[in-house]
Amino acid sequence: MADSEQRLHAILEALEECQAGLIDCGSHEAAHLLALAILEIRMKLNKVSDSELKALCDAVLEDAPAKTQDLKPLHPQRWRPVLKVIK
Repeated sequence: MADSEQRLHAILEALEECQAGLIDCGSHEAAHLLALAILEIRMKLNKVSDSELKALCDAVLEDAPAKTQDLKPLHPQRWRPVLKVIK
């Protein structure tokens, strides 16, 4: 099991480097895709279930309107949902 976790950590590190490189090159959509892969690996390593992630997303969305209603996004087209947890 420890070997498997070490391998996942190495993969995670490589994906994060690739994501940073894609952002530097202006490939934001590809960087978003890697962000999803990174999230999935982090969830597996930290034993976070889909239901726990959904609860976190719901809690963040409840607070979001009150805290961000006066903020205007710099790039509104990028504020679309990237991840939707469905059970």
